[in-house]
Amino acid sequence: MNEAFVPTFFHSFFIALGVLLGGALLGGLSAFLTGNPPLTEIYRLSNSLRIWAIVAAIGGTFDMVYRFERGLIYGDTDDLIKQIFLILAALGGAQTGSVIINWLTQDHLS
Repeated sequence: MNEAFVPTFFHSFFIALGVLLGGALLGGLSAFLTGNPPLTEIYRLSNSLRIWAIVAAIGGTFDMVYRFERGLIYGDTDDLIKQIFLILAALGGAQTGSVIINWLTQDHLS
């Protein structure tokens, strides 16, 4: 990793949050423009985009697999632990975005 760990940790969280919120809200705008219920579409999209937000935040899968391999096979446990924390940050960002969307739409109550 070329970047320090703490900034990368926060980047991972906020990238996942931004992908989820931005994708769901822009999808809701497109639903509004096509005559579909926008809040229902925003809620549906927030559930669908969660995995893509995580993948976007960790920077793709091949680099992640290489770092796990290096951590497991070559004993570079520092890199392995950092990758686990980056995945957890991305999961936290996606979950935070999903909770915000649930609060805004309240679609899960109906």
